[in-house]
Amino acid sequence: MINYINKGKLQVAQELYEFINSEALPGNGLDTEQFWSGFEGLIHDLTPLNKKLLKTREVIQSKLNTWYRENKGNFDLDTYKLFLEKIGYLELKVEDFEIGTAGVDDEITLQAGPQLVVPVNNARYAINAANARWGSLYDALYGTDAISEEDGAQRQGGYNPVRGKKVIEFARNFLDQAAPLKDFSHKDVNSYTVADGKLNVSLSNGIKTGLKNEAKFVGYQGDQENPSAILLKNNGLHFEIQVDRNHPIGKTDKAGVKDVLLEAAVTTIIDCEDSVAAVDAEDKVLVYRNWLGLMKGNISSTFKKGDKVMIRMLNPDRRYVSPTGKELSLKGRSLLFVRNVGHLMTNSAILDQNGDEIQEGIMDAVITSLVAKHTLLGNGQYQNTEKGSIYIVKPKMHGSEEVAFANELFDRVEDLLGLERNTLKIGVMDEERRTTLNLKACIKQVKDKVVFINTGFLDRTGDEIHSSMEAGPMVRKNDMKSSKWLQGYEQSNVVAGLSCGLKDRAQIGKGMWAMPDLMADMLKQKIGHVKTGANTAWVPSPTAATLHALHYHEVDVKAVQNEKLNQSADLLEDILEIPFVKNLNWTAEEIQEELDNNCQTLLGYVVRWVDQGIGCSKVLDINNIGLMEDRATLRISSQHLANWLHHGICTKEQILATLKRMAKIVDQQNADDKEYRSMATNYEDSISFQAACDLIFEGYNQPNGYTEPILHRRRIEAKTRFAVKQ
Repeated sequence: MINYINKGKLQVAQELYEFINSEALPGNGLDTEQFWSGFEGLIHDLTPLNKKLLKTREVIQSKLNTWYRENKGNFDLDTYKLFLEKIGYLELKVEDFEIGTAGVDDEITLQAGPQLVVPVNNARYAINAANARWGSLYDALYGTDAISEEDGAQRQGGYNPVRGKKVIEFARNFLDQAAPLKDFSHKDVNSYTVADGKLNVSLSNGIKTGLKNEAKFVGYQGDQENPSAILLKNNGLHFEIQVDRNHPIGKTDKAGVKDVLLEAAVTTIIDCEDSVAAVDAEDKVLVYRNWLGLMKGNISSTFKKGDKVMIRMLNPDRRYVSPTGKELSLKGRSLLFVRNVGHLMTNSAILDQNGDEIQEGIMDAVITSLVAKHTLLGNGQYQNTEKGSIYIVKPKMHGSEEVAFANELFDRVEDLLGLERNTLKIGVMDEERRTTLNLKACIKQVKDKVVFINTGFLDRTGDEIHSSMEAGPMVRKNDMKSSKWLQGYEQSNVVAGLSCGLKDRAQIGKGMWAMPDLMADMLKQKIGHVKTGANTAWVPSPTAATLHALHYHEVDVKAVQNEKLNQSADLLEDILEIPFVKNLNWTAEEIQEELDNNCQTLLGYVVRWVDQGIGCSKVLDINNIGLMEDRATLRISSQHLANWLHHGICTKEQILATLKRMAKIVDQQNADDKEYRSMATNYEDSISFQAACDLIFEGYNQPNGYTEPILHRRRIEAKTRFAVKQ
């Protein structure tokens, strides 16, 4: 039972009301009564606009469904485009323009590098992500499959010097590539010293040399004759050669090098959305409180590691001496964005004058901005921004009208909080089909606020399936990766961003590497994101951020963007090519294999979301490979199954039998989790199992194929039942 406080015409859950009044508002320079009055007015004015946009989505989807049904077997592309224009799905082309966003931090405008996305409701993970601005290359290589275990280089057990030698060789090759010496290799170095503002290098054969490009040396720690760290810079990213001849690794190295430290996750998205299960006031207060701790710099997490009690806090800045002898300070933490929820969901944390739940996206915009204002006022140990901006990623928007609404919402929040216009910066996620097709028009609506666009294969695929549900049965899930629409989508995002002037002003991003245990494959494949001209891309862990940073040293993103600036490509027809199968030739075994794969990953994610409130986790797939799963991956699996069911590729009975069989496998995979609740012991009584069924069997009618309405309903049911039992 939620206890509400009446505030004007609003009813505010007591714990949220107390958090805002006692934690978020003090020190913010705002009058409490004026804040609540203004919040009420904002809700009253903007809620009807929000709901109107959601109704437009329903109308458009209904028209799409009708057109696909009426044109089966006669799918003419020109006729299709005219239809999309007529219903407003395909918008008029906008004239060329350049964004005017100002006051943006260097991590966004000047530095290209990895980007983490982390659930805000897990304080330890959030701190780790913020601290992932710097990462040990030695640790990242030694602890992952980035270094093979061949020839005696196994990871198991204590320190393996054979593996260590491979790590050091890899790191020296990196140094030779990123900061080469004149005519020699870092493998030959006997010592590093500093003199006359330059890095001096002594080799094993007695020869002295230096860097091929002396400008890459930007600082050091320790004494000039015996530095403990050499700070270098390449393609805008810093890295350290760390020297300690008494260290277990350093004392075995002829140059005394104990590690190479890389500047890695220069930006991080603190997520309130897809990776978070927040369904009520209790959950939302945890979300906002952790965000407040990050903004004030006083967040901490205490946990046990073996027999030791550990306390995790934010890292301090890193201090050096520059080549000219001046003090040099670099941030020890990632620049933080906050990702709000989209326009769809409501939340019971606040009820409006009619007693209805308010739009969660409106609530997020107000409260996350209220919290972030503390960093603008210098309230705390660390400040997130040097340029006076608050960075908000806004997901799941469909077309320019919805982006315009986000712009209006941000304007109103600025007015409410007493912020200058365009203090709130926006990240527009290009992850819905209608936004992809009209991306330039979307960017124009926020041309003075935009700092980020990105592609997201997972949600974008879910929307591709749902938007074209009636067109026909979709290709198998893995075949989506080679589909023409996806290739066009990934290219068009960069082309549109550069054509609107995002170079040196904003981030153009790429999506997640979802296999955190397969770092060798990531090193081979994810460099493709950098080569497209994207200046950031998502990674699933701090370790992955460290390894992905290598790609930005190998490829100069600015040079790639310069090459692409004058390129143009009409990718509309590619993006409009729907990935459905015209001539079915799947065998019964292939169909069942696809059902098994979808049902198993779906159950593995849903059971943690519903029963334990875990919004993002590494879920073992049917081959026991760990995959990072969140609501976006769930959207694909549930919509793919709903599509095949709708077109008769399989039956409801077949899917249900598959779900029951896969539930037993998921139960076995989670046997060591003490908090886990088995599904197979009683399918009818398992809220998680029933939620999985709902996501598939009710998938056709879910708004834009989103999973949130069902997940939220079932999570609230689980919280109520388990709270009563406890």
